[in-house]
Amino acid sequence: MFKRLVTTGLLLLALLCMGAGGVAGWAWWMYGAPGPATQARAVVVPRGGLGSTVATLQHARVIRDGRLAALVFRVAVHLTRRDGVLHAAELEFRAYGSIRDALFVLRHARPVLHPITVPEGLSVIQVIDLVDRAPVLSGPMPSLAEGDVLPQTYDYEWGTSRAALLARMRGAMDTTLDAVWRDRTPVPEIPDRRTLLILASMVERETAIPAERKQVARVFINRLRLGMRLQSDPTVVYGINHGAGPLGHALTRAELAAPSAYNTYTLPGLPVGPICSPGRAALDAVAHPADGDALYFVADGTGGHVFAGSLADHNRNVGAYRARKEPQGALTGATGAGR
Repeated sequence: MFKRLVTTGLLLLALLCMGAGGVAGWAWWMYGAPGPATQARAVVVPRGGLGSTVATLQHARVIRDGRLAALVFRVAVHLTRRDGVLHAAELEFRAYGSIRDALFVLRHARPVLHPITVPEGLSVIQVIDLVDRAPVLSGPMPSLAEGDVLPQTYDYEWGTSRAALLARMRGAMDTTLDAVWRDRTPVPEIPDRRTLLILASMVERETAIPAERKQVARVFINRLRLGMRLQSDPTVVYGINHGAGPLGHALTRAELAAPSAYNTYTLPGLPVGPICSPGRAALDAVAHPADGDALYFVADGTGGHVFAGSLADHNRNVGAYRARKEPQGALTGATGAGR
């Protein structure tokens, strides 16, 4: 540190003594002259002092190479020290920025933010993989339970720990779930926040159509009230692969009959836990379900579902779906068939 101060002081003295000459004029020109960067770029400026900052900026072609450019940068830092300290962070420097511009960025710019989007309906396995592969995060992956995180986009800085990012995701889910729970339409079938979360995860996986979520929630609530099996295909799939992704085939009769803590064809009530991370819309749908007496739904062949209040109506809907899917009327598997 003392050696750097001496070097800076000697340079200042030299420039002052030669102020009427060409060196001072050249140094002033270099301070404001366009830099070598041909396009804007993000640069990680490390901790470690002015020397490492200069080396980093020269290596990134933000400021010119060479000892003279480095000396001008050091002198400029000293002469403008009242403008603030230089920060270590990932910062974005504009194309052809001068030393003056670089110093402004180092003192006043906000760090570069990296977005990560957690889509609705991801399982904990998929969330862990997403965070593990996200760029410029640090540290090990902490443990995570199904349904812990709220699907949305999060911004983070270079070097943020995975633990800190996941803590924010958990906090977002806790805050959102609390708000949804306070604002809910109370029903006996949903006695606590955990039940709401589990049911919302099922609604999330059953339909991707926003207008259907409240109706799907109503079907499950009606079935819970009557003591009917929920018979949700996504819960069976989760029991098989724990959220690793699509099975790649339609559920077989053997799979529908296989015992599992998530098989809502064989067990009464809800599965033992969530089957994915539900988004705010799915949580709201369970908190404010549609009215009606629907007990069944089946795919309509266009991405949506047809709902029914009786088994007879449901069977007709299943037959119509199969007729559309197979012109000869051959039996095929269908989401919701057999409910």
